[in-house]
Amino acid sequence: MLFGLDFPPVSHLVEWPAIWGSGALAINKVVLEMFLTAVLVIAFFMIAGRRRALVPTGAQNVAEAAIEFVQDGIIMQTMGPDGLRYTPYLLTLFTFILTANLIGLVPGIQMPAMARYATPLFMAVMTYLIYNVVAIVKQGPLKYLRGVMFMPGVPKAMYVLLTPIEFFTVFLIQPFSLSLRLFANLLAGHLILVTFAVLTTALWEATKVGFVLPFALLVALTGFELLVAFLQAYIFTILSAVYIGRAMHPEH
Repeated sequence: MLFGLDFPPVSHLVEWPAIWGSGALAINKVVLEMFLTAVLVIAFFMIAGRRRALVPTGAQNVAEAAIEFVQDGIIMQTMGPDGLRYTPYLLTLFTFILTANLIGLVPGIQMPAMARYATPLFMAVMTYLIYNVVAIVKQGPLKYLRGVMFMPGVPKAMYVLLTPIEFFTVFLIQPFSLSLRLFANLLAGHLILVTFAVLTTALWEATKVGFVLPFALLVALTGFELLVAFLQAYIFTILSAVYIGRAMHPEH
């Protein structure tokens, strides 16, 4: 209770009771959001690819724009032409994260799936497995490990400091930083929006006038979160492309 206003504890904003089942296999609001996101993304691309018109319109036009954005704005900038084979994976990442982020802003839902750490962590682990497998296949396990731990052109005395740093960076820090960035930004945005929503409601019930400023800020912040929804999807996808690109082209 603050200045007569009742704010819910943070646990009420990030923890949702199970709708079905219990334990690790329980289905709650966030799980339903992930299912809904997957269904929407799959259905959208199925509809877009059903009729491949020479002059795209409607869903096909949007789908082709998304594909071109991922290929030209992400893959070609970080991986080169060889990276085009990873278009399906990177396109899936981008569209899934963006759709989930947008669903999390819908009134009545207002809980982004990416604000539950398991979701971005799973995608980061997928990227982690891909770029390590690619590096091992491309370079061989010993050459890959040697390239990570003993960077060429570095004075040998520096290996004492740089070798453990590079080892932990590539094999531990990268996947966690990739997932934590997405998780933290979406969780912070969610908490800010809920705070202003509660403040607006409380002031409306208390004064019928004082709610105007927090409501205006709520609208403005919601618009800002729309930008964050796109930006975080882009950042996660382009970093995934960078990591895979490094595995493909170790000389760079």
